[in-house]
Amino acid sequence: MPISRLEAISPVDGRYGYLVEELKLFFSEKALMRYRLRIEIEYFIALVSFLKASGHKILIDVNIDVKFLRNLYSESNFNAEEAKKIKELEKVINHDVKAIEYYLKEIFSETHDENLSKALEFVHFGLTSQDVNNLAIPLAFKESMEIYYRNIKLLLDLLKDMSREWFDLPMLARTHGQPATPTSLGKEVYVWVYRIESQLKILAQIPHSGKFGGATGQFNAHCAAFKNLDWVKFADKFVQDVGLQRELWTTQISNYDNLAAHLHGLERINTILIDACRDFWQYILMEYFGQKIIKSEVGSSAMPHKVNPIDFECAEGNLLMANAIFSFLCSKLPISRLQRDLTDSTVLRNLGVPIAHTIIAIKVFIKGLKKLVLKKEQILNDLNKNVVVLSEAIQTILKREGLQLPYEAIKALTRTGDQVTIEQLNGFIETLDVSDSVKNELKALTPSNYIGQYPSME
Repeated sequence: MPISRLEAISPVDGRYGYLVEELKLFFSEKALMRYRLRIEIEYFIALVSFLKASGHKILIDVNIDVKFLRNLYSESNFNAEEAKKIKELEKVINHDVKAIEYYLKEIFSETHDENLSKALEFVHFGLTSQDVNNLAIPLAFKESMEIYYRNIKLLLDLLKDMSREWFDLPMLARTHGQPATPTSLGKEVYVWVYRIESQLKILAQIPHSGKFGGATGQFNAHCAAFKNLDWVKFADKFVQDVGLQRELWTTQISNYDNLAAHLHGLERINTILIDACRDFWQYILMEYFGQKIIKSEVGSSAMPHKVNPIDFECAEGNLLMANAIFSFLCSKLPISRLQRDLTDSTVLRNLGVPIAHTIIAIKVFIKGLKKLVLKKEQILNDLNKNVVVLSEAIQTILKREGLQLPYEAIKALTRTGDQVTIEQLNGFIETLDVSDSVKNELKALTPSNYIGQYPSME
């Protein structure tokens, strides 16, 4: 009996389940069964065709209904009732992949199709369970990434729109938390866009790969049964047709190196998002942004006035949770005792968890960004009162003019701990041994126009 969201142990299935409903198609127990069934069926179709073309006497006259077979693992056909049948078989034999094989053979027997009856024992022929798992899981992961890319694109599009809108809005930078050379709000937002898109390009270059080669990776059983067939060539094509790249040298299990690389990539992007969440949180603290007020909402159970930046905090927490699991998976999965141990099997069942936390974070982050209310006057006031940031520009121009020790001269004025006014700065400029044109050039500098230049955003 299915549990309600209120009874779920994990917040991924409970509190936040509505945000990641789509992921159930890829990472639930039922989804894993369906992907395993898909691999078993596609292998059966490819194997029968291959052996038939090779002249195998049992299969030479067999004609299988490919459309019927592929419909067995379709989303519309493989429902909860079918998944329960597999689960019941697993309870008896205590093996989840063998249960898929028996389930498929039962269907073949029930159809009373002579073609399927002749080919019955070519279901799971020569395979170990990891030939199925190590294709099913990376394929599910690959296809689930459509959801990730769709959501990260929504976030990037929003950040790009914000960057364009605020690109000409000068803003005080803070390095080490202290007033520093001015920047623009739009430019600072676009830094995150640039970083994420750079990592996405790297992520796109990593192959989605899987293991397929029998009990220890070199088709021993296949070769014993059919000595003169090119099983390496067959496997390469089969795995490619499924939608993956075959790992050529393996033990019983996948090397998991490419999967780990994908997870590392997602972890790096999440780290960039954590950086963005914390900065937006800080900008709200600095009152560069307010937040849209929803009258029905409560910010604090004790303090009625509060409007907390909860979306950025929730996003950050979910990103940190995702990265903790990504990091663990990356360090664990590529390691196995000798030709295999079973630790990867139970660990891989959690693959959807960090992806879910990531999707939750992205959606909540977007929600937080849409609540922001720009406080332009506060941003400009903070910038313009910090005229000391012009000291960098002044000493650089004076170096250009050949003045001796300009850094030390401006340091004496600006590094006192007191607020420096524009009048004090102009008074300092008047004492300099430079031409009037240079003095005018220095006086024309303001925190708002000392911005520099940027590359094109496009």
